[in-house]
Amino acid sequence: MSRIYELSRAQIIPASLEAVWAYFSDPGNLAEITPDYMRFHVTSPPHQGEIYPGQIITYKICPVLGIPLTWMTEITHVKQHRYFVDEQRVGPYSIWHHQHRFESVEGGVLMQDLVHYQMPLGFIGNIAHALFVKRQLEELFHYRTEKVKAVFGEM
Repeated sequence: MSRIYELSRAQIIPASLEAVWAYFSDPGNLAEITPDYMRFHVTSPPHQGEIYPGQIITYKICPVLGIPLTWMTEITHVKQHRYFVDEQRVGPYSIWHHQHRFESVEGGVLMQDLVHYQMPLGFIGNIAHALFVKRQLEELFHYRTEKVKAVFGEM
């Protein structure tokens, strides 16, 4: 059985809780904070309302060698202006559980991400994780941190 990996990140964003929540709970903004080489594209219809449990979001993404993959996530938990959770239903991982947490702090919002994920294919998946997946996810979240600074500024 493949091991379950964890990725945790935190960033203070100098903006209101409402502005940060609105930005991150809108799937239309995901492409802006994803590296261009991944050719990330939301394929589900634009959603104009609030994020809600049961919401399905579909994407196309090319994370490795330009090979396109379909990814589908479901928003499983939402507490307005506090957190939401997306879980993969179709995609490259055996398990993908991503918690997005938001907290008002002095000077802005503390945004925290906690991702638990598992690679497919057992031992082969664990080797792929060691060779490139872990590094790629770290680079993705670093890229996102820099893009968020460009959108909201920095402390």
